[in-house]
Amino acid sequence: MKPFSPSLLLFCSALILLTLLSCTQEFDPTAGEPEVVTEGFQFTEGPYWHSDGYLLFSDIPANRIYKWTPGNPESEVFLEPSGNSNGIDARPDGTLLLAQHAGMVSEVTDSLTTTPIASEYNGMRLNSPNDLTVRSDGLIYFTDPTFGVSDEEQELDFAGVYRINSDGSVELLYDRFRLPNGIAFSPDESYLYINDSDTGQILRFEVLDNGNIENPEPFANVGALAEMGGSDGMVTDTDGRLYTTGPNGLIIYDRDRNVIKRIPFDHQITNLAWGGDELRELYVTSPSAIYRIPMNTQGW
Repeated sequence: MKPFSPSLLLFCSALILLTLLSCTQEFDPTAGEPEVVTEGFQFTEGPYWHSDGYLLFSDIPANRIYKWTPGNPESEVFLEPSGNSNGIDARPDGTLLLAQHAGMVSEVTDSLTTTPIASEYNGMRLNSPNDLTVRSDGLIYFTDPTFGVSDEEQELDFAGVYRINSDGSVELLYDRFRLPNGIAFSPDESYLYINDSDTGQILRFEVLDNGNIENPEPFANVGALAEMGGSDGMVTDTDGRLYTTGPNGLIIYDRDRNVIKRIPFDHQITNLAWGGDELRELYVTSPSAIYRIPMNTQGW
């Protein structure tokens, strides 16, 4: 039997090493750096990519929703007043939904007026609906912290996570957060992620077929609320990675809770949304500007 030559052994060793390195390197979901696409706002939140090819986002203190179209550095007013809207999402049929700091969740009519679909729980005023997400069967889940309600107006002595059922009833799902904020489904809707801005904790709940949630387990903690913000908006991609804002910028986790990447910002960021062609862009809201990040992965 002819022995291996030294050069062949060296080649084989190098090939094995490269294979091992490629297996251990984490996939980078980002394909570029954040860039500002539109700016000049008071405090933006709740980005939502419309299927017609534009981005909607809230400016909470301005009491407006803006519309930004790619290629245009300026944004136009889409809805005013907005009820101091924060989170924006849509029913499966495309009807827009707003979480409003004015104390309600509303839908947007074809004539661009708002109609409340939830404003109280057990006869008491909701605090300050903050963010919302919609399951594929139309069930609406929203968080209700106390950010936008005065002491005089507050009637509930807790901050809850709720579901709006198909019959319009409002059901409390969880009441152990201090300041529940961001909320997002896993791509297969088997899990629901909810975070607490006060503590920075992200919990992952199992979602049952009937829409109930159970077995909350700690998923991650991004740090307590600070001058640079806190745990706020969240999204997931088609591979199940979780993207969240935090007091130190954007943090990306894999499904096993490992941090894949951190993207620092020199100011607070507030929320996230997938957009662009094939949902391969990540939009990031901050108090005064909207950022776009090209991605190597896809939203849903």
